[in-house]
Amino acid sequence: MSLGTTIEWTDATWNPVRGCSKISPGCKNCYAERFAERFRGVPGHPFEQGFDVRLVPEKLPEPLRWKTPRKIFVNSMSDLFHESIPDSYILQIAEVMRKANWHIFQILTKRHDRMAKLLSGPMKAFAAEPHIWWGVSVENRKHGLPRLRKLQKTHIAVRFLSIEPLLENLGEIDLHGISWVIVGGESGPGARPLQPDWVRSIQNQCSRDGVPFFFKQWGGTRKKVSGRNLDGRTFSEFPTLDLDNPLNYPGREIPLNPQPAFVPIAALTPRGAQA
Repeated sequence: MSLGTTIEWTDATWNPVRGCSKISPGCKNCYAERFAERFRGVPGHPFEQGFDVRLVPEKLPEPLRWKTPRKIFVNSMSDLFHESIPDSYILQIAEVMRKANWHIFQILTKRHDRMAKLLSGPMKAFAAEPHIWWGVSVENRKHGLPRLRKLQKTHIAVRFLSIEPLLENLGEIDLHGISWVIVGGESGPGARPLQPDWVRSIQNQCSRDGVPFFFKQWGGTRKKVSGRNLDGRTFSEFPTLDLDNPLNYPGREIPLNPQPAFVPIAALTPRGAQA
């Protein structure tokens, strides 16, 4: 687990899997692949095998050792539902998340078909946990919006979207059942440009529908210079959920959104938290 993450919408990263493979246009300039491949062949380095998919079982118990509640991005250097990861190993990861219920776990995938299959089958019990947030990446209309529609049909407690890198104007989006939206541009070498009107459109729709909106970055080759202000404002909204009595729960075809109350997640007191 890393506490030194520069990802603005989380506190820590946990990588019981390393490596992935490209599946859609959003993967073209993958930051994780670029980082990992720098160390391919370096003896003893965590990414000695580059970006090849590899299980890291020694990382499994890490969240259980953290007693202070945190937001934890699961597999920032992989995709939990990659086809090379055994179902049994994904279940082990889910069991750790269930037990460590003083944290918030954030899972993102571009492989929603597999996630939906597991969450409606062997992982059904984990779908109801309000401290485990399940999300999909949305980069364009062709590949991203179908993931959004499938996510809405999956019976889970908390759904969110990572619209990053945003590659085009998405138009009108159905946000019913979505608890949180993150938007960001691509960063690093070869970054594809992000247009302000694309971001404004999503922010306006989130505001209209009462969905918390987090603008992560404009991106570009110098993302720190371009910053993350939108029209003179920084958007850092998070969902506020009652973890003991969530408004979102499995059983509805499309659950209701949580009541919008845009406060930092640090203000929450997750159940089971320990100092």
